[in-house]
Amino acid sequence: MARHGGRGWYGRVVAAAVGVTAVAAATSVWTAQAGSVGGHQASARPAPPKAAPVSATIVHASDAGAHAVNITIDDGPDPAWTPQVLQVLRDYGVKATFCMVGTQAQAHPDMVRQVVAAGHRLCDHTVSHDTAMDKKSQAYQSQQILGAERQITKASGGVRPMYYRAPGGAFTPYSRNLAASHGMRPLGWNVDSKDFERPGTDAIVATVKRELPNGPTLLFHDAGGDRSQTVAALRILLPWLKQQGYSFGFPVR
Repeated sequence: MARHGGRGWYGRVVAAAVGVTAVAAATSVWTAQAGSVGGHQASARPAPPKAAPVSATIVHASDAGAHAVNITIDDGPDPAWTPQVLQVLRDYGVKATFCMVGTQAQAHPDMVRQVVAAGHRLCDHTVSHDTAMDKKSQAYQSQQILGAERQITKASGGVRPMYYRAPGGAFTPYSRNLAASHGMRPLGWNVDSKDFERPGTDAIVATVKRELPNGPTLLFHDAGGDRSQTVAALRILLPWLKQQGYSFGFPVR
């Protein structure tokens, strides 16, 4: 998988990632403390059970069968564009997998909960979207993956991410196995819409149609800049895919 280039937007979130350094050895289990009520400290809310391990191989297949596609949306949530993507998906009755950057989830928990409430799935896309993380230490990879898992789970109100997508495809054997041990299936893609480059709505549509024979998992974005072309392209592609007889599913777990 090719890495994405020119993502300067992420430089602004790297500083925020420092705040999660202490979670390098953390697990996805988190316990929210209830506030004081009537002068008495309420008991701690029980931690959710640990997620069962899943396969560490990178998944591309759809759980909806051979003639199906998986819509995946990366890099959000974003308060301007995520609601518009959600509306398009709602209009066509399509469910998607949202690969969220931890600091974005932390900053916009209302958006994370809207995604969950609409029946979509969550995916861990690391704390700060470092496309060179495969060149860095295991401790750093752990911090990026488990820190984002914690941030996304907390922002969602307790719903854990079901997948892990490495930024730019920067998977390592260690990161795949770590994510899988926390119940997050490593998630690849087959069709890169190139929407991040904002080449124009028509170009995005043409790329998806041309690359669709490569496999079922399609990559789009709802953050990192103006995503109006993505929204417009989805409005064209979702009904077209239905007309071609495709169903919509989630990546196999």
